[in-house]
Amino acid sequence: MSGASGFVLGIDMGTSGARAVAMTAAGEVVASRSAKLAAFSDNHRDPVGWWKAVRAALAETLAEIEVAHARAICIDGTSGTMLPVAADGAPLATPLMYNDPVPDSAIIERIAAHAPEESAAHGATSGLGKLLTFQPLPGVFRVIHQADWLAGHFTGLYDVSDENNALKTGYDPVARKWPDWLARTGARADLLPDVLPAGSPIATVSPAAAEAFGLPSEVLVVAGTTDGCASFLATGADRPGDAVSALGTTLTVKMLSDKPLFAPQYGLYSHRIGDMWLAGGASNTGGAVLAAHFETGRIAALSESIDPATDTGLDFYPLLKPGERFPVADPAFLPRMEPRPAEDAEFLKAIFEGIAGVERLAYERLVSLGSPALRSIRTVGGGAKNATWTAIRKRKLAVPFLPVLSEEAAAGAARLALSGAREAGLL
Repeated sequence: MSGASGFVLGIDMGTSGARAVAMTAAGEVVASRSAKLAAFSDNHRDPVGWWKAVRAALAETLAEIEVAHARAICIDGTSGTMLPVAADGAPLATPLMYNDPVPDSAIIERIAAHAPEESAAHGATSGLGKLLTFQPLPGVFRVIHQADWLAGHFTGLYDVSDENNALKTGYDPVARKWPDWLARTGARADLLPDVLPAGSPIATVSPAAAEAFGLPSEVLVVAGTTDGCASFLATGADRPGDAVSALGTTLTVKMLSDKPLFAPQYGLYSHRIGDMWLAGGASNTGGAVLAAHFETGRIAALSESIDPATDTGLDFYPLLKPGERFPVADPAFLPRMEPRPAEDAEFLKAIFEGIAGVERLAYERLVSLGSPALRSIRTVGGGAKNATWTAIRKRKLAVPFLPVLSEEAAAGAARLALSGAREAGLL
């Protein structure tokens, strides 16, 4: 590429490795490279391994483009992964990952006693709980999130976070501040990072980072986000009412809203992205139910004989076992998968219809909680590849199904970098 109008860089640090993308001002991904964490470390909790993977992915991406035209960088990381650091960014303990429970259950109980019901700081893997776990260590400068730490390697600053990563640490995205109740849990305010809106400018790259990667000194580092938010943004969804359905092992739905949605009974809270809010929920239905009854090849073969324009008349709510989270919050909620049609194709069709019905109910639930009307759906995950299922979903949901621009979280981070570069007048 000529890079005459400049490009931005998005970096995703996932559970198995890092990916970097270069994106033009028009939103086109022109280079993308990845690096496996296992190539640098046999421990996924090793921050040095994280950085080596990021460095390798970025270096390979930069080799494909004209580095002189780089304008901004944004990084996303796994939500709730945290580590204590010294002022120079040196890790002071093994990080606690996004899915690691807080070792001391008394800390979780303390948070539960003081945190508002709608706070995302609740739960066994609480980011706030991780802060409380690390703060007694000697020499702690800040307790920060994975994306914060990696961004610090580009700025030299290890005391800045973003509104999305900070959410599970107790940050109030409505008031846009660390709330007063945090002190009642024993959390030390001096160890909390400063929080900026996702995509807003932090600083230009440090001289060391500019030299290491051959970047221009004016390249801007912008506040990052979580991997989940980045994955949503990567699809191209960017207006209230735009939604993304992920048809994987389970079904998850996310929608951009013009107002925050909080419904603890459904595990529902909202990330702030600019002047919009990203809300969503996760059901226990999904591909795991299909896999329990049919092999992948059999699903493909049966799908070819299904007419998606007609309805079985069955009212399935496909689950592997009792219990549902969203759009129904009931640990005893029973599956509905009877009567079972004699023909396998008809049974598969009823499951497809049932999951589509849950998806429709999920979006109706978001609307009932205050979201805007559903205006479009983009679909990611393995289920998106099944044309028959897609046709059934289109019939059930009755809104436009739009193309997915990318399923790479790094592309979502790049879109935030675009926003920051434009805000700074660099593009």
